[in-house]
Amino acid sequence: MPERDSKTIVQQRPNGKWMALLLVAALSMTVSLEAAGASAAIVMYHRFNESAYPSTNITVEQLDAHIAELLTGPYSVLPLPKIIARIASGETLPDRTIGITIDDAYRSVFSVAWPKFRAAGLPFTVFISTAPLDQGLSSHMSWDQVRVLAASGVTIGHHTVTHLHMAAATPERNWREIKDAFLRFQKELNFRPTLFAYPYGENSKALSKSIKLAGFKAAFGQHSGVIGSIDDMFYLPRFAMNEKYGGIERFRLAVNALPLPVTDVTPVDHMITSPNPPAMGFTVKDGISGLDRLACFASQEGRTTLERLGPTRIEIRVKEPFPEGRSRVNCTLRTKNGRWRWLGWQYYRAP
Repeated sequence: MPERDSKTIVQQRPNGKWMALLLVAALSMTVSLEAAGASAAIVMYHRFNESAYPSTNITVEQLDAHIAELLTGPYSVLPLPKIIARIASGETLPDRTIGITIDDAYRSVFSVAWPKFRAAGLPFTVFISTAPLDQGLSSHMSWDQVRVLAASGVTIGHHTVTHLHMAAATPERNWREIKDAFLRFQKELNFRPTLFAYPYGENSKALSKSIKLAGFKAAFGQHSGVIGSIDDMFYLPRFAMNEKYGGIERFRLAVNALPLPVTDVTPVDHMITSPNPPAMGFTVKDGISGLDRLACFASQEGRTTLERLGPTRIEIRVKEPFPEGRSRVNCTLRTKNGRWRWLGWQYYRAP
């Protein structure tokens, strides 16, 4: 129940002053415990009003609805660097903190999305692969346009040179992509981005280590979930938006989501090798109730069987092997007030 509802109770029960005050305190404690900590929901876009690409596009009508929701709802939309800095330092964030990201620097970011976000006063980050800009592709922004965005306060992030499948590439190739893109950003923008997004969201344990060693402050995938679920600053979740999954109801579900904080996650590597499927599980941190309502889904088989070991250890019994390419596992838990705790992973199996 929102805090504004608890204040209404006091106004409606003037004769039960102390009972009302106790109820207000209890409700406020419930809100603070549920929303406490450094957590944020990050949404991810690619294209805008490019109907030929529905899997990565959202319509103008969908974008307008998202912006209206953020402006009229109980959200705090913050610049991504500020969100990352506060999480890294252990500071709390406002309940329903939201970050907006856009991958690939398509031209519609400049022509469609930026004017609308600017008019609404909503900060966002663009993750850029440098090769399409260097090649002058008409589908993408130019460096001049990127400079306009950066000068206006838009955060620019690193997305490699060629948008390659990094999890399947050699360490040498990945390092060259990171270094060469840094050089292009330095020359064109006079700075090096500190935030990174994995192309296609594909990741491995070794790749995360390389990104950290390159000096980035955080890195993002494309798996659904809320920052604050797992203490891994180099594979952070984002809710992807497109025409099919960008309706206002799903958008509200995402931006109102809560973390499902866990530890001891297995497997520790998002690169699937052998065995396939791997042993999967996690331990839910203390204070999370209703674990009997928890449900997990694997993209290759749907709802999975869960086995609870003790009060907080959850084992996910995936039966079907992970196919080549990308696969996902999502776990969700609906709270008593209707918000969803959401935890997700993306896995990659090389061809």
